[in-house]
Amino acid sequence: MDVVAKEALSIDKASAALKLMGDKTRLTMLRILADHDCCVCEFVEIFNMSQPSISQHVRKMKDIGMIKEQRRGQWIMYSLNQGFEGYEMLQQVLHQLPVQDHHLEELIQKGKRISCE
Repeated sequence: MDVVAKEALSIDKASAALKLMGDKTRLTMLRILADHDCCVCEFVEIFNMSQPSISQHVRKMKDIGMIKEQRRGQWIMYSLNQGFEGYEMLQQVLHQLPVQDHHLEELIQKGKRISCE
């Protein structure tokens, strides 16, 4: 029986992913995305940051392939990219962190959580 060895994540790609996760805002975004899809406007509200600042964080994670986007109606929703080469490593790190659902609960209370269903 042939066993196909899973190709290891390159040091360069692991380093780039870990560097992005070294930022508290991006790490929190990723932890939220581990459980929920979100849009930029939700992150703007959660982090009390400008839309361009949040978009830059999102762009960096999207450029490396950590997150992906999907259009739902007028919204572009972001989620973790299960096809990301470092997805397994990302999951292992994120599951060591506390759940961040309280951020979304606050959005719901303010009536600012996006619902595309």
